Amino acid sequence: MNLQISKIICENHTFYELLDLVRPFIEKQNPIMRENISAEERLVAKLRFLATGWSYEDFKFSCAISAQTLGKFIPETFCKNGLINKRLFIFKMPKTEIEWKQIAKDFKTFWDFDNCPGSMDGKHILITKPPNSGSYYFNYKGTFSVVLFAVVNVNFEFIYVHCGTNGRVSDENNDLKIPPPQSLPQVDYKLPFVFIGDEAFPLMENLMKPYGKHSSGHDEHIFNYRLSRARRVVENAFGILATRFRVFLQPLNVSVENVDAVVMASCVLHNFLRKKSSTEVPKLWVATQKWVAIIFLVGRAIF
Repeated sequence: MNLQISKIICENHTFYELLDLVRPFIEKQNPIMRENISAEERLVAKLRFLATGWSYEDFKFSCAISAQTLGKFIPETFCKNGLINKRLFIFKMPKTEIEWKQIAKDFKTFWDFDNCPGSMDGKHILITKPPNSGSYYFNYKGTFSVVLFAVVNVNFEFIYVHCGTNGRVSDENNDLKIPPPQSLPQVDYKLPFVFIGDEAFPLMENLMKPYGKHSSGHDEHIFNYRLSRARRVVENAFGILATRFRVFLQPLNVSVENVDAVVMASCVLHNFLRKKSSTEVPKLWVATQKWVAIIFLVGRAIF
């Protein structure tokens, strides 16, 4: 198999660094009669599956591996013994108040939004209708999907991910150790740390959403603009994920038991590449976009 296909997702040195990490979990011993598929070929096949979104039948011609074999070892790698093995990859969910405050500091620096430990949103992951599932996975858009719920930091990295099997999102961690409310400059009272979301989320002590459409005052408009600008990082993270792993641009044609594993493995790889790949969007670009938006608004106000 042509190993240059790894360049679809990452550079060669990043690919081999990833290979060294997952090799112990995807490499198989050679049987007596023939050689097994190497760990390198297995990883290339998995990355190409994510990058192209091809079916196993289309995929078998480019990698010279039967569709039956692909359908067996690709989901196997995405499950507990492969890419999302907890001993290798763990989402960097902050565990102390200091870590939460560092994320909030980044949001203040790049997006001028105080006391924000993360931006959250959900994304529908399209799937083919499972047999005998009825309307269990049917959504309001008229498609079948599961919901990917995520919390993202300023660097477009997932710090928390949950993929509900039928679109249900649950709160699995009630002890987040979010810092207590703190005072801000030129403010006499303390304000809590708040995650930011869109209008679909409820308004809570640690969850902020924009003002409704009927609140059209000047201050409300400015607040909505700043919140939406900071919240946009989670939308950008979903966009980067779908652009790199084009398997999400069409319904996932895998069994429903493997959907969650494919989604989680893709999010893990996304975080890995955000840290390791030299072709990723740097934080300087994020800051530049902030000032471009400010200049655009000032121009509109003047002219």
